[in-house]
Amino acid sequence: MQIELASKGLAAIGYGLAAIGPGVGVGLIFAAVINGTARQPEAQGKLIGIAWQTFVLVEALALLGFVLFFLAS
Repeated sequence: MQIELASKGLAAIGYGLAAIGPGVGVGLIFAAVINGTARQPEAQGKLIGIAWQTFVLVEALALLGFVLFFLAS
């Protein structure tokens, strides 16, 4: 019983720490889009398309961590 609770607690802490990465990644992605649009406004459409693709990739990794959290607990 004690081991089970410790395992669930560690899984929760692990997912919490793993969620920091995608949060920072999404911030960096859209910060780069804003910076790129400020430097070259005519490239905004292309930058937004690339940003959404990378956003989906980062969020897919975050969801994978979420699923692994539930499998571990």
